[in-house]
Amino acid sequence: MAEKSEGLEKVRRALELDPALVERVVSSEREWEGKIFAVEHLRVELSDGSLDWREVVRHHGGAGVVAVMGGRVCLVRQHRVALGCMTLEIPAGKVDPDEARDVCAARELTEETGLVAERLELLTESYGAPGFTNEHTSVYFAHGLTQGSARLDEGEFLNVVWVPVADAVEAIRQGLIQDAKTVEGILAAKAFGML
Repeated sequence: MAEKSEGLEKVRRALELDPALVERVVSSEREWEGKIFAVEHLRVELSDGSLDWREVVRHHGGAGVVAVMGGRVCLVRQHRVALGCMTLEIPAGKVDPDEARDVCAARELTEETGLVAERLELLTESYGAPGFTNEHTSVYFAHGLTQGSARLDEGEFLNVVWVPVADAVEAIRQGLIQDAKTVEGILAAKAFGML
């Protein structure tokens, strides 16, 4: 047990701000802004005093839900035009400005699947690509599910697919499910003994 806590302490220390590694923003310019994200061009001073450029995508982030009933995980099947293919993903969506992440997760779960959770438990929080974006994703595990009616957003088309948990894990292993929040959520729920 002592070894485990020493390892956690090492992780905490490694995450403390280190002036020798900090990039100080000298100037920033918003290059483009859309409905979902904005792009900024940053001039940064590196720890050795030299200057460099960074392109950063600003995003409000997202939240998703691992929902399981009867040993099957709820996934949504949809076409993702950016990828040009179909995906299987946990119910999820974009966090609205000033919206709590758990509220977003509960809203998206019901909108996309009609499921209502009695309680959501935080599984993971992650940055998908911290080298260029601040997009932050929270994934929750749903407890006490009941079935209601889905209320898809305008222009949203998807199907709900229930997959046995063991098959979902195997689909991840085989690379059939590649969506990061889905992989992260299902494997975390499995690792934490929730599946």
